[in-house]
Amino acid sequence: MPALSTPPATAPLTISMDDRDNVAIVANDGGLPAGTVLTSGLVLRDHVPQGHKVALVDLPAGAAVRRYNVPIGFALKDIPAGSWVHERLLEMPKARELEGLPISTARPGPQPPLEGYTFDGYRNPDGSVGTRNILAITQTVQCVAGVTGFAVERIKKELLPKYPHVDDVVALEHTYGCGVAIDAPDAVIPIRTLRNISLNPNFGGEVMVVSLGCEKLQPERLLPPGSIPLVDERNVADIGENAEARLDVVCLQDEAHVGFMSMVDSILRQAEEHLERLNARRRETVPASELVVGVQCGGSDAFSGVTANPAVGYCTDLLVRAGATVMFSEVTEVRDGIDQLTSRAATPEVAQAMIREMAWYDAYLDRGRVDRSANTTPGNKKGGLSNIVEKAMGSIVKSGSSPISGVVPPGERARQKGLLYTATPASDFICGTLQLAAGINLHVFTTGRGTPYGLAEVPVIKVATRSDLARRWHDLMDIDAGRIATGEATIADVGWELFRFMLDVASGRRKTWAEHWKLHNALVLFNPAPVT
Repeated sequence: MPALSTPPATAPLTISMDDRDNVAIVANDGGLPAGTVLTSGLVLRDHVPQGHKVALVDLPAGAAVRRYNVPIGFALKDIPAGSWVHERLLEMPKARELEGLPISTARPGPQPPLEGYTFDGYRNPDGSVGTRNILAITQTVQCVAGVTGFAVERIKKELLPKYPHVDDVVALEHTYGCGVAIDAPDAVIPIRTLRNISLNPNFGGEVMVVSLGCEKLQPERLLPPGSIPLVDERNVADIGENAEARLDVVCLQDEAHVGFMSMVDSILRQAEEHLERLNARRRETVPASELVVGVQCGGSDAFSGVTANPAVGYCTDLLVRAGATVMFSEVTEVRDGIDQLTSRAATPEVAQAMIREMAWYDAYLDRGRVDRSANTTPGNKKGGLSNIVEKAMGSIVKSGSSPISGVVPPGERARQKGLLYTATPASDFICGTLQLAAGINLHVFTTGRGTPYGLAEVPVIKVATRSDLARRWHDLMDIDAGRIATGEATIADVGWELFRFMLDVASGRRKTWAEHWKLHNALVLFNPAPVT
């Protein structure tokens, strides 16, 4: 639990994360002016903005500046106690080597199972469970996006009202499919990402594809035989032991299409077949273990690691105890805590898989002649995060304290339950896209600076790190974790609030604000392969 310097009040309020820290962050709205006397008696030498750090002791040049009891930097010059400590005064530590790491050394005591919690979801032919009932239209290439988008608008206006049990129709638009080195080794990442998004649990096993015809990513390459689950006898090519799901493709270059409306009408005809089957589905009560939750942060500030992310971490532990699956991600935002992660690996094999993903990404960044320090944004720094090391410490706490039971490479689908590390870039929209491919049916997104991020494919629950943000963005933020900073609520209080809110959202009893306003970010496929 973060140490608050004083109870909730208008008095100066600072927060330190560990008794051994030599800096604390200022929690007061608007920051604190020079001359402010803290409860410890320390006098501020500078104005310190909200979320930014104040030196609690004299820090000589070269001294380690500690937050979370971790060196987040080294003083570039003498920093007197009471001074504002910001990124221009710090030298960033080197990245931890990927050798000699603690492997599966953390052995947390077993937590009692969390039983009796349920939600109302949609069971799928492959055994997964959806939280929404959506028709998704897969596209093989960006070229068809305009036609598909036009058709989707007509489907929503003309067809969807006839099928009240279908929640939405979504075009899986992306920027991939042609003009790329399709046979390059790393091309497998965007291809399997799009394939696995098409099979997300919220789509009910219904797969419909719109293709141009001449693109490199042909439908059969995207969704080869055996990759589509059987829904019923109407979408199979054979009956009996040799039954195989039929790939439903509308090809725009097909000679049967004469004019634009011919293409659109063809998409509508095929969509109606899928809508009929989806409309026949009903929610049923399932255990909370069927939740597959992606956790992510964006527009982060210094409060992310104090309020929202610890609350999400507490909720993560609740979900794991309930038998659910939770995925945390963002390679550059956990890279500086790799020793914390490998020590929590359930097995040495899991630890080695995490190391392998980190090493791959180190090499990927190196090819681009950058390193992990390229991660932090101007907004992160304005919010008090001096560098990626400090940001990483606050990001990792979303994962809670449970053992890490598996690793999901980018674009692959999760095949097990528990706490999983799903390797993704830290980019919000790429991370969300890859977590969709991994199979999430619910998404949790924490933010301190504020972002209207959302996904069309799964509900996104937004958690504000600061009460000021929750007040100003009252119709965009679902949970206010800022109450933790002022002592109005504990991490456990907000963690349980989030857990119960998830069950309501998953059941369709409540909508998130992102759903309410239909705020949807584009799918952005991670493509480390060359573009031709």
